[in-house]
Amino acid sequence: MTVRTRFAPSPTGYLHIGGVRTALFNWLFARHHGGIFILRIEDTDQARSTEEYLNAILASLRWLGLEWDEGPYFQSRRMQLYREHVERLVEAGKAFRCYCTPEELEQRRQQALAAGQKPKYDGRCRERTDHPQDLPSVIRFKAPQAGATTVDDLVKGRVVFENEELDDLIILRSDGTPTYNFVVVVDDALMGITHVVRGDDHLNNTPRQIQLYEALGYPPPAFAHLPLILGPDRARLSKRHGATSITAYQEMGYVPHALVNYLARLGWSSGDQEIFSREELIEKFSLEAAGRSAGIFNPEKLLWLNAHYLKEGDPGQIAQQLIPFLHRRGIKAELNGRLVKVVQSLQPRAKTLAEMAEMAEFYFRDDFPYDEKGSRKFLRAELSPFLTSLLEGLRSSEDFAEANLERFFRQLIEQQGLTLNQAAQGVRIALTGRTTSPGLFEVMEGIGRERVIKRLERALGYIGSQRQGEAMR
Repeated sequence: MTVRTRFAPSPTGYLHIGGVRTALFNWLFARHHGGIFILRIEDTDQARSTEEYLNAILASLRWLGLEWDEGPYFQSRRMQLYREHVERLVEAGKAFRCYCTPEELEQRRQQALAAGQKPKYDGRCRERTDHPQDLPSVIRFKAPQAGATTVDDLVKGRVVFENEELDDLIILRSDGTPTYNFVVVVDDALMGITHVVRGDDHLNNTPRQIQLYEALGYPPPAFAHLPLILGPDRARLSKRHGATSITAYQEMGYVPHALVNYLARLGWSSGDQEIFSREELIEKFSLEAAGRSAGIFNPEKLLWLNAHYLKEGDPGQIAQQLIPFLHRRGIKAELNGRLVKVVQSLQPRAKTLAEMAEMAEFYFRDDFPYDEKGSRKFLRAELSPFLTSLLEGLRSSEDFAEANLERFFRQLIEQQGLTLNQAAQGVRIALTGRTTSPGLFEVMEGIGRERVIKRLERALGYIGSQRQGEAMR
């Protein structure tokens, strides 16, 4: 048997954390078994489905590397198939027309509640033989009324539903559109889905769907229901817990595999291992190792993982990913050796690409302000002789590599009787405007000779103006 899984998002919003975890588990299960991963777009809600959301979903999946093998299939283009299957059930006596109005159904629901009974459809039209043409109607599935429907769930174990608790499900609305539970069954059956892996908020739909499979003569797939993802307060994850869409995390500067790694571990484990390559995830993934309890979303842990992948990642690849964030800041950067060196200097420090772009700004701009407290402390008159000598040496130096710069710098401070901290902090502020930065000499190499010289000249001018201002006071 070839394993066939599917992910079926609705284009009524952006792809969110919970949806991506579902897509990832389906993708990993298919890849682990050498199977097929299918993308299906559930766009029957035409009023809320948009091209923008569809494109965002497709882009997010591609960005995460969750490429599909078949599809995308669109439910909106399969309506004739669904109607044919509805008619098949009607002709077989397994579905019936219901003429009850919404008002009548609501009245009966209230009566059932008042009597302490479960408010479900009472089967009034179940055996009706007349079919008035002038009355609107829906089509309901004639559900079994006795016995039980069992779900042998690959995550939760065996779950038994008493059939008397389930009512006759509407499968075709009065406007001719099929309902979710019905189209899902038809699609999964016709697409040969072998395993349905989804959130456990769908568990209550499963017995109805199993009954529909059996009524249509299709073998049900295996089901695996994953516990929901909760926020730190153990409430269902929502916008109030922070960003939930993949698009938002992409814009904040998270890298794809950090999210993939984190979400894989949010409901699945392989011993105590925390960090996995994509190949390791595929090799080790199994539904047997999926947890039964809800995953708690921890933004700090995700940020830690992102920092890890930025620190350990290929500098060239990260440089390519950084370019859009630099462009967002008005910096016209392109992939070259200089940008790769800039990235290498910032990899141990940045937690996101957005933070790295902010840290990198001084490499590309010369008009930055000086840190006020730091400039008062370190850009003082007594540093002028050192800066002047440093400028002279840099102008005549043929080797502007990091090691040579450090050797010359240390010789110079020894000659002038300064401490490394006094000299380095003053030069750091002159070159970056900040009191903290990557290593001073890799910063100098990254900025380049001409711009380093200009920035040191600017710092000397600043010291002179400060001295003049003090004299006037």
